[in-house]
Amino acid sequence: MAATRLKKEELHTSVSDPVLDTMNFLNEITHRYPETISFAPGRPYDGFFDVEQIFTHIRRYLRHLHEQGASPAEVRDALFQYGPTSGRIRGLIADSLGKDENIHVPSEAVVVTVGCQEAMFLALRALIPTPADVLLVSSPCYPGITGAARVLGVEPTPVLERADGFHCADLEAALTAERARGRRPRVFYVMPDHANPSGSTMPLQERHALLELAAREDILLLEDSPYRLVSPGRQLPTLKSLDRDRRVVHLGSYSKTLFPGARVGFVVADQPVVDRHGNAGVLADELTRLKSMVTVNTSPLAQAAVGGMLLAADGRPSELNVETSAHYGAAMKAVLRELGAHFPERDRAALGVRWNEPGGGFFLGLDVPFPADNAALVRSAEEHGVIWTPMSYFHPRNGGEHSLRLSISYLTHDDIVEGIARLARFIRAEASGRG
Repeated sequence: MAATRLKKEELHTSVSDPVLDTMNFLNEITHRYPETISFAPGRPYDGFFDVEQIFTHIRRYLRHLHEQGASPAEVRDALFQYGPTSGRIRGLIADSLGKDENIHVPSEAVVVTVGCQEAMFLALRALIPTPADVLLVSSPCYPGITGAARVLGVEPTPVLERADGFHCADLEAALTAERARGRRPRVFYVMPDHANPSGSTMPLQERHALLELAAREDILLLEDSPYRLVSPGRQLPTLKSLDRDRRVVHLGSYSKTLFPGARVGFVVADQPVVDRHGNAGVLADELTRLKSMVTVNTSPLAQAAVGGMLLAADGRPSELNVETSAHYGAAMKAVLRELGAHFPERDRAALGVRWNEPGGGFFLGLDVPFPADNAALVRSAEEHGVIWTPMSYFHPRNGGEHSLRLSISYLTHDDIVEGIARLARFIRAEASGRG
């Protein structure tokens, strides 16, 4: 009997999504040319990780449970058993959000998730119930949200950023266009602080305008802001901290700030939900029901480690990230300094090279005078020993064909200096028509 053979075209269309192919291609290039300097990965710098600290944090969390009156059996249960679907440490998370972000919500409004990615899936599944409902995304945007949407059968509508970032007028035009098509805009996904991939930050005035627009147009905002607490200087207030109408569903993650391998994220969903019988709850309750059919719960061991880290900082992860924020800030300044040295201002217009200057985060965008596609990436790796990410990877539809993303997070200062020198040689070679 012949072995089973599946036809790819009979599988869900998401398995053939170009986004998956592009990311696989980037990984392939990285492995094919291991001696390159890579500005591609958005991973945290691992020079600050200490293995022994994991055990210290878990023990701290267990002491906390004991001090809260938990019996030895309950402490054991907190590590070995599944635990509540909504999470064991959501009280600690709610306390931390109040102290660090001025987001004041009850713990019942928090769901602890398996990374921020699960939070995206849960939010999209709950808030986009029919094909007529629309998810809009600021574009270019993090491919995790567009990938999650397509796995769920949702085609996101992009709202293009301008050179200086997001503008509410562009979202308003997109809302009008979707309604003219007979569709119902429901959710706008945005990364207002040091966005991945562009590095842009939304000004305070635009944040207020966006909240006013959301109320006027009756949409929800899905706020994703993982880079705030690993960026130097005082940060602008989150959309959620400015939200007075519960228009904002806030997504969070400890992957950048505390412990990437723990895969602990969360969603703040305090929007009231009333069923047909008049029973009231909050959106977090509905997301918890969905989570029970997806991951059942978030690893109690991972929650214990993160909980211990939150306790170590008295609920202020920002205090644990003072050194890392300074490191990433210095790395960003080094990249900008080296770009300026290799492309003096008098040369930029002639070459067709331009970049933005983020004040924090892991990423910046660089415009170049040639197609920054996969073929160019191969030449960059093979002939010049440097890797970057095509910005087109981050556009749900067309866009970014002459731009690339640089990530500053995972490199040492020496790697940055050498890497930008290699990148400059590559750009000048491409601009001159060689390669």
